[in-house]
Amino acid sequence: MGVASHLGIRLGEYDARIRTFIPAYEEMLAAGAAAVSPTARTIVDLGTGTGAFAATCLARARRARVIGIDADAGILAAARRRLGDRASFLTGSFEAVDVPACDTIISSFALHHVRTVTAKLALYRRLRRSLRSSGRLVTVDCQPAQRADVRREQFDAWRTHLRTYYSARAAAKLLDDWAREDVYVPLEREVTLLERAGFDVEIIWRKGAFAVLSSRL
Repeated sequence: MGVASHLGIRLGEYDARIRTFIPAYEEMLAAGAAAVSPTARTIVDLGTGTGAFAATCLARARRARVIGIDADAGILAAARRRLGDRASFLTGSFEAVDVPACDTIISSFALHHVRTVTAKLALYRRLRRSLRSSGRLVTVDCQPAQRADVRREQFDAWRTHLRTYYSARAAAKLLDDWAREDVYVPLEREVTLLERAGFDVEIIWRKGAFAVLSSRL
Protein backbone atom coordinates (compact mmCIF):
# COMPACT_ATOMS: atom_id res chain seq x y z
CA MET A 1 0.00 0.00 0.00
CA GLY A 2 1.27 3.47 -0.90
CA VAL A 3 1.59 6.11 1.78
CA ALA A 4 -1.28 8.19 0.41
CA SER A 5 -3.60 5.19 0.50
CA HIS A 6 -2.41 4.36 4.02
CA LEU A 7 -3.31 7.89 5.14
CA GLY A 8 -6.50 8.02 3.12
CA ILE A 9 -5.45 11.08 1.07
CA ARG A 10 -4.35 11.98 -2.44
CA LEU A 11 -0.61 12.04 -3.05
CA GLY A 12 -0.64 15.72 -3.95
CA GLU A 13 -2.11 16.54 -0.53
CA TYR A 14 0.60 14.79 1.46
CA ASP A 15 2.88 17.68 2.42
CA ALA A 16 -0.01 19.85 3.59
CA ARG A 17 -2.02 17.12 5.29
CA ILE A 18 0.86 15.54 7.22
CA ARG A 19 1.02 18.71 9.31
CA THR A 20 -2.64 18.28 10.26
CA PHE A 21 -1.99 14.65 11.22
CA ILE A 22 1.21 15.04 13.24
CA PRO A 23 1.65 17.71 15.94
CA ALA A 24 4.92 19.69 15.89
CA TYR A 25 5.85 18.02 12.60
CA GLU A 26 8.26 20.70 11.38
CA GLU A 27 9.79 21.07 14.85
CA MET A 28 10.58 17.36 14.87
CA LEU A 29 12.19 17.43 11.44
CA ALA A 30 14.29 20.44 12.46
CA ALA A 31 15.44 18.66 15.63
CA GLY A 32 16.38 15.58 13.62
CA ALA A 33 18.26 17.58 11.00
CA ALA A 34 20.21 19.37 13.75
CA ALA A 35 21.64 15.97 14.75
CA VAL A 36 23.08 15.41 11.26
CA SER A 37 26.72 16.41 10.96
CA PRO A 38 27.31 19.40 8.68
CA THR A 39 30.19 17.39 7.17
CA ALA A 40 27.99 14.40 6.24
CA ARG A 41 28.53 13.28 2.67
CA THR A 42 26.16 10.32 2.11
CA ILE A 43 22.74 10.25 3.78
CA VAL A 44 20.42 7.27 3.34
CA ASP A 45 16.76 8.09 3.96
CA LEU A 46 14.57 5.11 4.88
CA GLY A 47 10.97 5.55 3.74
CA THR A 48 11.85 8.90 2.22
CA GLY A 49 8.29 9.86 1.26
CA THR A 50 8.19 13.23 -0.46
CA GLY A 51 11.71 14.00 0.78
CA ALA A 52 10.75 16.59 3.43
CA PHE A 53 13.15 15.29 6.10
CA ALA A 54 15.90 14.73 3.55
CA ALA A 55 15.56 18.31 2.30
CA THR A 56 15.87 19.64 5.85
CA CYS A 57 19.01 17.55 6.39
CA LEU A 58 20.54 18.66 3.09
CA ALA A 59 20.09 22.29 4.11
CA ARG A 60 22.40 21.55 7.06
CA ALA A 61 24.86 19.19 5.34
CA ARG A 62 25.66 21.32 2.31
CA ARG A 63 27.98 18.83 0.60
CA ALA A 64 25.85 15.75 1.20
CA ARG A 65 23.86 13.65 -1.21
CA VAL A 66 20.82 11.60 -0.30
CA ILE A 67 19.93 8.06 -1.31
CA GLY A 68 16.18 7.76 -0.75
CA ILE A 69 14.57 4.35 -0.27
CA ASP A 70 10.81 3.90 -0.51
CA ALA A 71 8.47 1.18 -1.74
CA ASP A 72 6.05 3.76 -3.19
CA ALA A 73 7.23 4.73 -6.68
CA GLY A 74 4.64 7.51 -6.88
CA ILE A 75 5.86 9.30 -3.77
CA LEU A 76 9.48 8.92 -4.90
CA ALA A 77 8.59 10.98 -7.96
CA ALA A 78 7.58 13.79 -5.59
CA ALA A 79 10.85 13.39 -3.66
CA ARG A 80 12.81 13.53 -6.92
CA ARG A 81 11.18 16.85 -7.81
CA ARG A 82 11.97 18.26 -4.35
CA LEU A 83 15.56 17.08 -4.00
CA GLY A 84 16.74 17.34 -7.60
CA ASP A 85 20.28 16.34 -8.44
CA ARG A 86 21.33 16.01 -4.80
CA ALA A 87 19.51 12.70 -4.52
CA SER A 88 19.17 9.27 -6.07
CA PHE A 89 16.53 6.70 -5.27
CA LEU A 90 15.94 3.00 -4.71
CA THR A 91 12.40 1.65 -5.09
CA GLY A 92 11.63 -1.06 -2.56
CA SER A 93 11.08 -1.76 1.11
CA PHE A 94 13.94 -0.64 3.35
CA GLU A 95 13.54 -3.98 5.11
CA ALA A 96 14.56 -5.78 1.92
CA VAL A 97 16.75 -3.37 -0.07
CA ASP A 98 20.50 -3.46 0.55
CA VAL A 99 21.30 -0.22 2.38
CA PRO A 100 24.39 1.39 0.78
CA ALA A 101 27.45 2.29 2.84
CA CYS A 102 27.00 5.78 4.29
CA ASP A 103 27.88 8.05 7.19
CA THR A 104 24.28 8.96 8.11
CA ILE A 105 20.93 7.16 8.02
CA ILE A 106 17.71 9.07 8.62
CA SER A 107 14.06 8.10 8.82
CA SER A 108 10.88 9.98 9.68
CA PHE A 109 7.54 8.28 10.29
CA ALA A 110 8.52 5.12 8.46
CA LEU A 111 9.97 2.69 10.99
CA HIS A 112 6.58 2.18 12.65
CA HIS A 113 5.72 0.06 9.59
CA VAL A 114 8.12 -2.64 10.82
CA ARG A 115 5.70 -5.21 12.19
CA THR A 116 7.67 -6.88 15.02
CA VAL A 117 10.42 -5.95 17.46
CA THR A 118 12.40 -8.96 16.19
CA ALA A 119 12.32 -7.56 12.67
CA LYS A 120 13.21 -4.09 13.93
CA LEU A 121 16.22 -5.38 15.87
CA ALA A 122 17.40 -7.23 12.76
CA LEU A 123 16.97 -4.03 10.74
CA TYR A 124 18.97 -1.97 13.25
CA ARG A 125 21.79 -4.50 13.20
CA ARG A 126 21.84 -4.37 9.41
CA LEU A 127 21.83 -0.56 9.43
CA ARG A 128 24.76 -0.54 11.84
CA ARG A 129 26.78 -2.59 9.36
CA SER A 130 26.01 -0.06 6.60
CA LEU A 131 27.28 2.90 8.63
CA ARG A 132 30.88 3.97 8.32
CA SER A 133 33.00 4.70 11.39
CA SER A 134 31.44 7.38 13.63
CA GLY A 135 28.19 7.15 11.64
CA ARG A 136 24.80 7.87 13.08
CA LEU A 137 21.14 6.94 12.70
CA VAL A 138 18.58 9.72 13.24
CA THR A 139 14.94 8.68 13.63
CA VAL A 140 11.72 10.67 14.00
CA ASP A 141 8.61 8.71 14.95
CA CYS A 142 5.77 7.97 17.32
CA GLN A 143 7.37 6.41 20.43
CA PRO A 144 4.77 6.53 23.22
CA ALA A 145 5.35 5.82 26.88
CA GLN A 146 5.47 2.31 28.28
CA ARG A 147 3.07 3.13 31.14
CA ALA A 148 -0.53 2.70 30.06
CA ASP A 149 -1.84 5.81 31.84
CA VAL A 150 0.83 8.08 30.34
CA ARG A 151 0.32 6.50 26.94
CA ARG A 152 -3.42 7.27 27.12
CA GLU A 153 -2.66 10.91 27.96
CA GLN A 154 -0.28 11.14 25.02
CA PHE A 155 -2.82 9.75 22.57
CA ASP A 156 -5.50 12.03 24.02
CA ALA A 157 -3.19 14.96 23.24
CA TRP A 158 -2.70 13.62 19.71
CA ARG A 159 -6.47 13.35 19.31
CA THR A 160 -6.83 16.95 20.50
CA HIS A 161 -4.40 18.06 17.79
CA LEU A 162 -6.39 16.19 15.16
CA ARG A 163 -9.61 17.82 16.33
CA THR A 164 -8.13 21.20 15.39
CA TYR A 165 -8.62 20.10 11.78
CA TYR A 166 -11.18 17.27 11.86
CA SER A 167 -14.39 16.35 13.63
CA ALA A 168 -14.18 14.27 16.81
CA ARG A 169 -15.48 11.25 14.90
CA ALA A 170 -13.00 11.72 12.05
CA ALA A 171 -10.10 12.21 14.48
CA ALA A 172 -10.93 9.01 16.33
CA LYS A 173 -11.23 7.10 13.05
CA LEU A 174 -7.84 8.32 11.85
CA LEU A 175 -6.11 7.05 14.99
CA ASP A 176 -7.99 3.75 14.82
CA ASP A 177 -7.16 3.25 11.15
CA TRP A 178 -3.45 3.97 11.65
CA ALA A 179 -3.26 1.72 14.71
CA ARG A 180 -4.37 -1.23 12.60
CA GLU A 181 -1.32 -0.88 10.34
CA ASP A 182 1.32 0.92 12.44
CA VAL A 183 3.34 -0.48 15.34
CA TYR A 184 4.27 2.19 17.89
CA VAL A 185 7.10 0.75 19.95
CA PRO A 186 7.35 2.43 23.39
CA LEU A 187 10.30 4.78 23.67
CA GLU A 188 12.03 2.81 26.43
CA ARG A 189 11.85 -0.39 24.36
CA GLU A 190 12.98 1.40 21.20
CA VAL A 191 16.10 2.64 22.99
CA THR A 192 16.79 -0.88 24.23
CA LEU A 193 16.50 -2.30 20.70
CA LEU A 194 18.95 0.27 19.36
CA GLU A 195 21.40 -0.40 22.19
CA ARG A 196 21.19 -4.15 21.59
CA ALA A 197 22.05 -3.46 17.94
CA GLY A 198 25.22 -1.68 19.08
CA PHE A 199 24.19 1.98 19.09
CA ASP A 200 24.79 4.67 21.69
CA VAL A 201 21.38 6.36 21.89
CA GLU A 202 20.47 9.94 22.77
CA ILE A 203 16.88 11.21 23.02
CA ILE A 204 17.29 14.66 21.51
CA TRP A 205 13.63 15.72 21.33
CA ARG A 206 10.49 14.50 23.09
CA LYS A 207 6.94 15.80 23.13
CA GLY A 208 3.90 13.70 23.92
CA ALA A 209 3.93 10.43 21.99
CA PHE A 210 6.68 11.58 19.61
CA ALA A 211 10.45 11.44 19.83
CA VAL A 212 13.63 12.13 17.87
CA LEU A 213 16.56 9.79 18.53
CA SER A 214 20.20 10.17 17.53
CA SER A 215 22.02 6.84 17.66
CA ARG A 216 25.77 6.68 17.09
CA LEU A 217 28.26 3.88 16.64
